[in-house]
Amino acid sequence: MTDAVRAFVALELDAALHERLERWIEDLGRHLPGVRFGPVANAHLTLRFLGPSSPATLDRIARALAPAAADCPAADVPLAGLGTFPSRGAPRILWLGLDLPQPMLALQERCERAARAARFEPETRPFRPHLTLGRWRDRVARPHLPEIEPFATRIERLVLFRSDLKPSGAVHTALYVFPLGTAAILPPSP
Repeated sequence: MTDAVRAFVALELDAALHERLERWIEDLGRHLPGVRFGPVANAHLTLRFLGPSSPATLDRIARALAPAAADCPAADVPLAGLGTFPSRGAPRILWLGLDLPQPMLALQERCERAARAARFEPETRPFRPHLTLGRWRDRVARPHLPEIEPFATRIERLVLFRSDLKPSGAVHTALYVFPLGTAAILPPSP
């Protein structure tokens, strides 16, 4: 596919969580040496990674996502603590969990069905709602992860993103924006 774009479907996070992430990452950097943190501006909750996709396929998926987003109300979502992948052995990824309400879990299942209907391979790993905060480049011993203060983030929008890989990191661009709980489709922000 010469016109293929790398794409994924995600829930957008509110500005208050982005501000907290900035502070937490600064603190975590002092406690977890060797973690390379990603830019907070890129933080999102991926519901389904698609990979290389044609514009026509993305249009088809967007048509399936619109009613799914309309059926899912916006909500305040509590954070569920820090964790690592893999769960045993040397950690590679540091993540922040989210305790999604049932309607948002159902939305993730509908995103998976939309991807399969568009002929993407089924996702084989179980869905674990999380934000990737950073990665370890080198093997390290399993660290003690600090507790995080209780906080809830407001989630109001489902977004179909384009992801362009650059030497400085991934650049995410909204292709379609679906406000949760409404039948609207918003144009992406400039």
